[in-house]
Amino acid sequence: MPLEQAKPSFTDQPVLTIPYPYWRGRIYAILGLLVLLAIVIALATAIGSVDIPIFTTSSILLSKLPMVDITPYWKSAWETIVLEIRLPRVILAGIIGAALAIAGATYQGLFRNPLADPYLIGVAQGAALGAVVGFLFPVAGMGLGVGTVPLFAFAGALISVAIVYGLARVGGALPMTTLILAGVALGALFGAIVSYLVITSGAKMQGIIFWLMGSFSLSQWSEVQMILPIVTVGTVVIMLFSRSLNIMQLDEEQAQQLGINVERLKLILLTAATMITAAAVSFVGIIGFIGIIIPHTMRLIWGPDYRILLPLSVLSGAIFLIGADALSRTVLAPTEVPIGVITAFCGAPFFLYLLRRRTKMLF
Repeated sequence: MPLEQAKPSFTDQPVLTIPYPYWRGRIYAILGLLVLLAIVIALATAIGSVDIPIFTTSSILLSKLPMVDITPYWKSAWETIVLEIRLPRVILAGIIGAALAIAGATYQGLFRNPLADPYLIGVAQGAALGAVVGFLFPVAGMGLGVGTVPLFAFAGALISVAIVYGLARVGGALPMTTLILAGVALGALFGAIVSYLVITSGAKMQGIIFWLMGSFSLSQWSEVQMILPIVTVGTVVIMLFSRSLNIMQLDEEQAQQLGINVERLKLILLTAATMITAAAVSFVGIIGFIGIIIPHTMRLIWGPDYRILLPLSVLSGAIFLIGADALSRTVLAPTEVPIGVITAFCGAPFFLYLLRRRTKMLF
């Protein structure tokens, strides 16, 4: 046999197929989460200072769907409350929960570390600095239909990550360890600047601190309309590279040998994850731990296949943050607890559990 014919190739290898029961169970999980998401949206929209029955709330929501004809039997004030006050808040919470969850899953895949989160390379710190500058800006106004604080926060997040990326890039390569270290260093610097500005902010201190802890209290449809396209495009881009993320779990050299342009993949996924994280943080403040606990929980339950992990994380993140927001406005009603406090109470113990579990595995 000629030597050329004796060489093995990828086409000579048996094609591995995933059994149907594998996909069936995960498809059922996605459908189940979609149903649960619809239920949670209806429940969260019904909760508030004005008591509106859940059946009436569901009827109001369904009446706005195409080809659904329901004769209104409710008060017009109830419809205004549901559609103009509560629903945009619930939808915004779902979008941001989904964004932070898929961004966290992406970072965990790129860094091959379950403790990575969307704020690892300075997004949160840059957004915080931008937001504080926006609060202290002498001229409050609207730019491109966006308030000064969200606009400055979004710009600060992107500038921060751009600086970290520029510092970490060596030639044509992007060492992930260097990226993390650069993010930590710049985050510490920005954190110190934010602390100084908060201390010297005077009467604006309370508003700044409340923003830094996260809140959906001022949510509007205009914010949903601005965030949704960014999160949608970023999510689609990330999901298109789900198979590449699976291959990246080997190591960079093996991924390169299997035909993955590793540096290009890093740039695309970091850009997409950073954009949706920056958009989320800029409007509602810093909401921690969702990017850690949601993707890792889905990984523990359903495995590390990113083709399934990403959509499950999106749905679970939306459900979790909608529920957390409902809890934040009811647990001490009429006082509203910052959403960051609720997620920290849930996320900090889980983070410590992950850290302890990982330490035991190493030793």
